[in-house]
Amino acid sequence: MSLMTGKQVEILAIGGSAGSIPVLISLLKSLSPPIPYTILIVIHRLKNVHSELSLLLSEGLGTLQVIEPDDKMPLSPQGVYLAPQNYHLLIETDLTFCLDYSEPVLFSRPSIDVTFDSVAQVFGPGAVAILLSGANEDGSKGIRRILDRGGTALIQAPHTAAYQSMPQAAIRHNDDAIVLQPDELIEFLKSSMG
Repeated sequence: MSLMTGKQVEILAIGGSAGSIPVLISLLKSLSPPIPYTILIVIHRLKNVHSELSLLLSEGLGTLQVIEPDDKMPLSPQGVYLAPQNYHLLIETDLTFCLDYSEPVLFSRPSIDVTFDSVAQVFGPGAVAILLSGANEDGSKGIRRILDRGGTALIQAPHTAAYQSMPQAAIRHNDDAIVLQPDELIEFLKSSMG
């Protein structure tokens, strides 16, 4: 299933909230190194609770490691990055990370919308976004920005999501996005690595 006909994937941005971790782990485990693009992950987490999410997501990935970037760290073309707790994650035009402590968006910091918007501005048609399960509307506007800049946007089919609000909102506001079940998302990722 090649959904990227004529487009070169430069970056894959994945956003999720409540109920997204099992699908995210399946997506990451479907990847075979070397990955031909950068991966950014934005997951809503409690801000004042110690989190080992990067270690959890790295389990079973072999040589791939999910890391939380520092401010001004350069992107690695094959890196897998997780937005740090309590910071918005943006990408600068010089391909370095920017950790931003501005106000939460839709009660969330990190915000999926903020990261997707940044990815759209920097990578345009080379950007792919995947929005997973969640209980609010974060990600809808970011998906719109990805699509408006020529990128590809995929949304988890709501009936397969533990929490349907986030994918349903994204579909409502982006009827040109592609809606896929988790196994179809995995097939997409495999096809994008060729």
